[in-house]
Amino acid sequence: MVPVLLARFSERPRRDMEWVRLEDTRHEEITFRNQSQDLQLSGMLFVPQGEGPFPAAVIIHGSGTSHRASGWYLTLAHSLQQNGIAVLLPDKRGSEQSEGDWRTASFQDLATDTLAAVSFLKSQDHLAISHVGVIGLSQGGHIAPVVAAQAQDLAFLVSIVGGAVPMHDLLVYEETHNLLEMGFLPGIAHLLAYPSSWMVRRFIQDEFWNAIGNFDPIPSWRRVSIPSLVLYGSDDTNVPSHQSATILRSLGKPNIDVRIYEGSGHALESPPGLGNSIFRDDALRDIRNFVLDATAGPEGRP
Repeated sequence: MVPVLLARFSERPRRDMEWVRLEDTRHEEITFRNQSQDLQLSGMLFVPQGEGPFPAAVIIHGSGTSHRASGWYLTLAHSLQQNGIAVLLPDKRGSEQSEGDWRTASFQDLATDTLAAVSFLKSQDHLAISHVGVIGLSQGGHIAPVVAAQAQDLAFLVSIVGGAVPMHDLLVYEETHNLLEMGFLPGIAHLLAYPSSWMVRRFIQDEFWNAIGNFDPIPSWRRVSIPSLVLYGSDDTNVPSHQSATILRSLGKPNIDVRIYEGSGHALESPPGLGNSIFRDDALRDIRNFVLDATAGPEGRP
């Protein structure tokens, strides 16, 4: 007998995913300073071959500690670099070689790290940069519109699986799917997600949730006026993709292009049976084309 609270679920077949590895990349290590919060930050700069000028993107990390060997970020950075787009992939504050502590930082605090990275790129006289934009992944997709609402002269914004709902709602959604994965029936999982989320906020990650728990990304999205591309996976169990897409589209802002990729989860991975890339090829192509189109002009792509 299956317990009343549980449902039978089949274990998903394991997939051997493919990604770009750190040792196979061409980059230089850089340091820059967040003057407003007195932090020394570091990272990797991926510059295309040729003389430029190149459009450039600053990557904004998702939740948790960042790792330079992350195949998800490296696959994106490599794809952009190979197509004439420079990439600054910072070490998130408190990670690798960057000072600070992300656990007690608000999204507004983390946005100042990205603003410092943008300023660093714009100040490099030896590097021919035509335009600078930001690309936020996962939780970085929450921070990207905060940056864009404050920065001057950003050329583009890309949000990759960044939710458009308040953080408390996002946590309940994620906890619901965690419980579903454990085998709880949908209705029971949704009910249990509320006390489970409360435990996370109050005891398990209390410092972190005190810093970011009341954040709602929509006020910042309303202020974004630059070309923006938002990507979601239809099967995401971390972010409510369809709800987020509906919210962003309801803003009625023609500069925001929202796309949902069928068969992918939170990593925008290749759908089963259509490859094993950690970052699906059509999404990478769409990001590259969007950045190049947004930066086309006298100083950008011909």
